[in-house]
Amino acid sequence: MTDKPLIDALVATLKAAPAVTAIAGQRIHGASPRLPTYPCVVVTRAEGRAVGGVGGEGIEHLLTLTCASRFGGPEEARALVAAVRAALHDARPALVGRRLVNLRVPYADVFAGADRETTLGIVRVRAVTEAP
Repeated sequence: MTDKPLIDALVATLKAAPAVTAIAGQRIHGASPRLPTYPCVVVTRAEGRAVGGVGGEGIEHLLTLTCASRFGGPEEARALVAAVRAALHDARPALVGRRLVNLRVPYADVFAGADRETTLGIVRVRAVTEAP
């Protein structure tokens, strides 16, 4: 069970969302870059578990996207989190090899990073996919 098709679809969706790219440009990554440029969005956690599905085996995906900013306050991170949340909640991105049943953003938060220079935003995504 792999989350890669879903991660790729979410990254593509965010890179096509004008509100997200107005803040982060194309700095939207499916995995942590070695030397990030800020602001950026990174898929920092992905897990999946099998669930029963109509017409095929379903997978529940739980992903965490981290929005990072060094703006000097929480405003940019808050705006980026809001843009990511709006772009993904109820989105219907096309997946390779899976069919998307449901995509929701049940949680988001913004807080100061441990280095006191970075503001972090967390966006949690829950998706259910099944075999086509």
